[in-house]
Amino acid sequence: MNSETTTSGQLHLSQRTVRTPRLTTNIWVAGPEDGTPLLLVHGNMSTGGFWEYVAKELPDSVRVIAPDLRGFGATDPLPVDATRGLGDMVDDVRSLLEQRGLTGQQRVHTVGWSLGAGVLQQYALAYPDDLATMTWVAPVSPYGYGGTKDTAGTWCHDDAAGSGAGIANPAVVQRLADKDASADGTQTSPRHVMVSLYGPGQNAANVDEEFLVQQLLTTVTGVDNYPGDALESPNWPMAAPGTKGVLNTISPKYFNTSALVGLGRKPPITWVHGGCDQVIGDQALLDLATLGMLEVIPGWPGEQVMPPQPMESQTRAVLEAYADGGGAVLEVAMPDAAHGIPLSHPGQLAQHILVTVHQAGQA
Repeated sequence: MNSETTTSGQLHLSQRTVRTPRLTTNIWVAGPEDGTPLLLVHGNMSTGGFWEYVAKELPDSVRVIAPDLRGFGATDPLPVDATRGLGDMVDDVRSLLEQRGLTGQQRVHTVGWSLGAGVLQQYALAYPDDLATMTWVAPVSPYGYGGTKDTAGTWCHDDAAGSGAGIANPAVVQRLADKDASADGTQTSPRHVMVSLYGPGQNAANVDEEFLVQQLLTTVTGVDNYPGDALESPNWPMAAPGTKGVLNTISPKYFNTSALVGLGRKPPITWVHGGCDQVIGDQALLDLATLGMLEVIPGWPGEQVMPPQPMESQTRAVLEAYADGGGAVLEVAMPDAAHGIPLSHPGQLAQHILVTVHQAGQA
């Protein structure tokens, strides 16, 4: 995965180090320098290298730019100020694009996976004129992750309990910190988490699992990065978001991108989601409210107080309002896909990306 070619359908990612005024960023690139710019933004516990299999399916008219976000991969592990939502990462990406002369021209096509789609959502609020299109892949809800109860993003508790760093499994975090690559099959194994929740599924024979595991183990752990700090709460599940780190950035306390519906210029959005996704959905298994409802975690206060977050329905409601306001929206449901669409269905995803790009009038 170290060679960069421009043969149609055979793009391969190579790594480069880019220094901007904000930080030193590791980026994964492929395709010609003068190709149509395509920014690929990864999600949690991954890196830009996870886009390798999508890149292989793209034509040589595309210039892929896939940064490692701060605290992931080989990018500087600077602290994450969660009170800005995903603002630190947005500004990191903006600085990268600015250095490459790609801002303010509506030229950059963008794809964000999971948390990466949240980065794009907040980016569009701050810098809409940079973006030609957005493709959201299994995206975090515009109302964040955890702690909300309806399609309007109403908080379950006034301290946003049930969201943020407190929802992380401490055993998984410790094994991440230990760089534990073992394949013991336990639920706290980082390898198991990836394979079972956002891995390649039936496409496993066509991906390099060892490469992916080594990439996810670059996740920087601690209160400043992953997962962040948590506060004690009187409200179930007895943890509320702190002010630092990755998981707090997507707490509804700090992250709400529903204002996208009011943008004057609305970049076209393609929303790709899987029918078997256990990470993002209306009853996602990583949502503590779902686990409470299933009696996996005791003490759940009930559906009136804290129902499972309707993540997919929230996204649909925001995008319907976006379309009603004049934005172009395409929903692509993949019934057999889970959360790891860039790994499990890279060819199909690449085609949906290209359709979005072509419909915007660029090859």
